[in-house]
Amino acid sequence: MEDIDVVNQINHAGNWLINNQELLIHYAVNIVAAVIILFIGLLTSRIVSRTLSRMMKATHIDATVADFVSAILRYGIMIFTLIAALNRIGVQTASLIAVIGAAGLAIGLALQGSLSNFAAGVLLVTFRHFHAGDYVDFSGTSGTVLVVQIFCTRLKTYDGKIVVVPNSKILSGNITNFSKGPHRLIDTIISVNYDANIDIVKKLITDILVSDRRVIKDMGLTVRLNALHSSSMDFIIRAWVPRNDQQNATFDLLEKAKVALDKYQINGFPIRK
Repeated sequence: MEDIDVVNQINHAGNWLINNQELLIHYAVNIVAAVIILFIGLLTSRIVSRTLSRMMKATHIDATVADFVSAILRYGIMIFTLIAALNRIGVQTASLIAVIGAAGLAIGLALQGSLSNFAAGVLLVTFRHFHAGDYVDFSGTSGTVLVVQIFCTRLKTYDGKIVVVPNSKILSGNITNFSKGPHRLIDTIISVNYDANIDIVKKLITDILVSDRRVIKDMGLTVRLNALHSSSMDFIIRAWVPRNDQQNATFDLLEKAKVALDKYQINGFPIRK
């Protein structure tokens, strides 16, 4: 009897397969098509995003902008591919999109900080206040920009540390870009005692500036008495130099000023403003 039941079940299954052959073929074709759509979509998203990134960089668009836009495009293609694949196998994507939208709203409320970082990242890339390689200061956090990511920006400090700054904090604070413009200002104070002759001090420092080939004379030089303290006089020195020479030019100025003041037996106390 058990053998007869097994045979009957097999016959029943065979009959069901024969009767529903077209339906099974239809579902099989849809599943295979969905898998192909997923494969082609994922491959296309990778190829298109890489191609777009290379094209943007080839046209001298900032690498930060190119990487950011290509990443957004890649994820967008992947989302549309997933919806198309689900639609192919019969899933009601309209309802799915509504569910995803409701879930997205709930997740958005829970992740307000992350979304604000994302929105700030889009604005930073759009307005391009700084580029990869620029030396910047974000309300007290200074360093060279490595990359602007979707939620944060990575900096490398002068001593080699990697600092990750949330994009929302960058956009809500002050952004100082030290790499904008070809010139930087030397702005230094040198203090001397009251026995020093004002004209001699001004001439010594002016001669140092004039003899320095990095100093841009056409943009003007300033060597003036700036303040009188209880035991010293402050001379303010201002001069423009190429952006990459500011630090070394300032160091050289202070060293040469100390040597010149000592030569004239003037007690000077160079300090950095």
